[in-house]
Amino acid sequence: MDDNKMVAGKVKKPGKRGRKPAKIDLKAKLERSRQSARECRARKKLRYQYLEELVSSKERAICALREELEMYKQWCSAMDQGKIPSEIKALLTGDEQKLPQGGSSTKTSKNKNNISSNGQG
Repeated sequence: MDDNKMVAGKVKKPGKRGRKPAKIDLKAKLERSRQSARECRARKKLRYQYLEELVSSKERAICALREELEMYKQWCSAMDQGKIPSEIKALLTGDEQKLPQGGSSTKTSKNKNNISSNGQG
């Protein structure tokens, strides 16, 4: 019992617990670590690509909305001067074919037609 130490009434054996790592285990651990780092970098690259595409699509949407807002501002200023733009006339009469192709989206014109035909606009 000379090798064992008595601490708080319990016998402790000297030395470390568990198994000692062999050199093969160290090499395997390093390789696993490298592989994990590779995978982490690949995930990070994919995440950044996704975020860049998301930002790009949001920027395009913002540009489209700004153009639409500018068009509405022009319509409002024309109506303030007493002129009714042809696009608005076409929307009010329901002639969507008279609308220029680049003027407004069909989604917007459909919504306006629905509002004006329902009597809510």
